Amino acid sequence: MLRSALLPALLPALLLASAPPALAQAAATTPAAAVAAAADNTPLIERAKIFGNPSKSNGKISPDGKWLSWIAPRDGVLNVWVAPAGEPSKARAMTEEKLRPIRSSFWSPDSKTLLFIQDKGGDENFLLYGVDVASGKQSNYTPFEKTRAMVVQISSKVKDRILVGLNNRDPRWHDVYSLDLASGKLTLVQKNEGYAGFMADQTLTLRLAQKPRGDGGSAYFRVNGGQIDSTPLAEVGLEDSQTTDPLSFTADGQTLYWSDSRGRNTSALIAQDLASGKGTVLAQDARADIANALFDPQTGQAQAYTVEYLQHEYLPLSDQLKDDLAFLKKNLQGQFTIASRTEADDKWLVHLDSVTAPQSSWLYERKGQRLSRLYISRPELEGAPLSQMHPREIKARDGLTLVSYLTLPKAVDPAGSGKASRPVPMVLLVHGGPWARDRYGYNGTHQWLANRGYAVLSVNFRGSTGFGKQFISAGDLQWGRKMHDDLLDAVQWAVQQGVTKADQVAIMGGSYGGYATLAGMAFTPTTFACGVDIVGPSNLFTLLQTIPPYWEAGKQQFYKRMGDPTTEAGRALLKERSPLNFAQNIQRPLLIGQGANDPRVNVRESEQIVASMAAQQIPVTYVAFPDEGHGFARPVNNIAFNAVTENFLGKCLGGRAEPIGGAIKASTAQVKHGAEFAPGLSEALK
Repeated sequence: MLRSALLPALLPALLLASAPPALAQAAATTPAAAVAAAADNTPLIERAKIFGNPSKSNGKISPDGKWLSWIAPRDGVLNVWVAPAGEPSKARAMTEEKLRPIRSSFWSPDSKTLLFIQDKGGDENFLLYGVDVASGKQSNYTPFEKTRAMVVQISSKVKDRILVGLNNRDPRWHDVYSLDLASGKLTLVQKNEGYAGFMADQTLTLRLAQKPRGDGGSAYFRVNGGQIDSTPLAEVGLEDSQTTDPLSFTADGQTLYWSDSRGRNTSALIAQDLASGKGTVLAQDARADIANALFDPQTGQAQAYTVEYLQHEYLPLSDQLKDDLAFLKKNLQGQFTIASRTEADDKWLVHLDSVTAPQSSWLYERKGQRLSRLYISRPELEGAPLSQMHPREIKARDGLTLVSYLTLPKAVDPAGSGKASRPVPMVLLVHGGPWARDRYGYNGTHQWLANRGYAVLSVNFRGSTGFGKQFISAGDLQWGRKMHDDLLDAVQWAVQQGVTKADQVAIMGGSYGGYATLAGMAFTPTTFACGVDIVGPSNLFTLLQTIPPYWEAGKQQFYKRMGDPTTEAGRALLKERSPLNFAQNIQRPLLIGQGANDPRVNVRESEQIVASMAAQQIPVTYVAFPDEGHGFARPVNNIAFNAVTENFLGKCLGGRAEPIGGAIKASTAQVKHGAEFAPGLSEALK
């Protein structure tokens, strides 16, 4: 429950917006785009096959190795299922959610209970639930209002309880409780008076407390017998705040592992002896941060680590897992991740991502190195014309390297070479955060847009995570400026490479990507042919005013990296970087999507820019969902918005589109403004 739990990235989402009829017509199908679309004989993949419910996902193996679990539909809504490990066909649904999908679950250490979190309508007040595998009885372990529960620690050594954080006393801070899984009893372990989070060892004894500093950094203090030391064990400044984290303790409690960038640019894997304080570098990579590792389920010792520069890979630290990782790399054709391991470490559940095939999950038995496929997440996509994704290193104007990912339509790259035979319209797909990153792998949005005839480019602009602290800090106070310049430089690269033409590029994204879309429309009004904004902030003042109270620990980091609303200079910066203040400059079609219950980017962020544009008679289409938050969790809503989006893009860029049909009627979509500006939307509402 340290930094990663306290500063959740503004999650990526996808949305679109449209402009005045005359402007929309001006930016509509160009002759070249029309020719490209007409020449594309690639079979159209139905939206629902990409954005509907997966058949199975989020597979896990229980710690005792006796059970498999996954998320799968029950009466059309994603629920938790369980099956005997040796008989996956005997799966049974364990939960009965009727409306909002459960998106992940995890096992209790005694393998008796499946745990999951769930909120209401996207409000992110996640409560912790458990369902007993034997009886099927479901329990709400945190039955409180306006509360966000967090898991602090689960230990393989303590089977009957876990540690959870609750902010029901003070919404800013999470007190730590011991949760007895059998009875549901909560016992206070640590009252939280201003700490970002706590970390426990394998005995569930609190050992570390993180306190935010005024400069946006953190101080880490030892916890002894419930008392927090006054002298820090470690200090981390703003520069290292996104790239330094404690990871875990060994089972004997004598070693603390860190992902640590202090004294270097990228995070290294460090083992710190707590008695002497000495840290030993176990692994580092000059290209990318080492942010995670594989730890022995029994001893807690680091066995391997992960590096993700262009692609994700595992590297062994000793001979313990060397043969296993080599075997998986050889026998699984694609990028794999180890999702869960048994306590005996004899069985692993592994997810495989081949990019041009639907993701699958496999059971790996280490003895005899036996590998068997459990399920395919989206079997309906088997044999579909999926496109390859290509990692690219793009140079920004000041020399920074921007790791990016390009997907091309089959029509211009049938062999998957990464070279377009002719320029095609392109969608610049901008990730959220901004302190997050785009990754290599199967990406439903990339596949959908490429299938419609567009090149798709995702760019890790400065401020993105994973590439060292200098790359993150290069984005400080650069919202709408150098961060936006990186996106423009990537578009210019695509034009120079013959991927697209300068007048055939749309910008689209969610959260920070939505902000980037609005910035593109307002700050560079003739650069993009159109834009799609999903849950994007339009006014950085009001964004900072409405951040959730449980982000209190990270507030100074927001101020230092975005702009400080408590200073005159900060207010001036935030004003000039807010697209709302320049809405009158918007000239191209814009589509906006928003969840009404979004706790991160308040609904006002969309409402106020729509109102400003409407007052100035600048066309915009605004679609809101009353039962969604920061992005669209319910497939019917995601499909509905994407139906509007692909028809909007079809008019703007000339690509293909599946008709909206009944997608809007099947969802909770409310078209608040500008249905007449989005192709087919008015008809779909009748």
